[in-house]
Amino acid sequence: MKMYEVAIIGAGPAGASAALLTAKAGKKTVFFDHGKSMTARAWVENHYGVEGIEGPALLEIGQNQATKFGAELKKEDVTDIQANGEGYTVYTEEGTYEAKHIILATGALTQLAEKVEVETTDGSEPRINKVVKVDAAGKTNKKNIWAAGTVAGVSVHTIITAGDGARVAINVISEINGERYVDHDVLQK
Repeated sequence: MKMYEVAIIGAGPAGASAALLTAKAGKKTVFFDHGKSMTARAWVENHYGVEGIEGPALLEIGQNQATKFGAELKKEDVTDIQANGEGYTVYTEEGTYEAKHIILATGALTQLAEKVEVETTDGSEPRINKVVKVDAAGKTNKKNIWAAGTVAGVSVHTIITAGDGARVAINVISEINGERYVDHDVLQK
C-alpha cells in the first residue's frame, strides 16, 4: 500500500486544482475520479481565460495539469475513509491508499463525508441540500480532513470551485510545511 501526503476525493475543478498545487509543491498526491462530475455534463463559457469549452475537455485539461506534476489519478470510486494512526486509509473497490491529509472535493455529494462523521450543514446553492461544514481554511471537524468546492459550500461555478480547490490546497501545503506557502511562477525570457 502506497503512502501519500495528500489524497483528494474528487477530480473535478476543485479536486484537480487542489491536486495540481499539492503535486507541484512536491507533495505525494493521489486524486480519485468516479466519473460523475457535474462538469462532465456542462458547457462552460463563464470561466475566466476560457472562451468556451465542453466540460469533459475542461476536466481532462485540469487532470492532465495535475498529473504533469506527479499527482496520481485513480479512476476509482472511494467507498470509505478510516482513521489510521496519524492519517487515513482510503478504500476503493480496486484497492487501498494511505494519506496524512484528505481533501474532500466531491461536488454535490456528502454521503462519504457523513459516513466518516464529518460535520455537515445546510447548503445555500440551488439543489445543494447539504454541504460539509468547514472553517475559513477549509478544515472540517476531523483532524487533517479538509473540504473544497461545492461540497464545502461554495458556488457550483467551475471558476469558483477550481479557485477554492487551489485555496484549500495552499492551506494544506502551508500546514505540512509549517509556514505559509506561495506558488507563483514568473515568465522566463
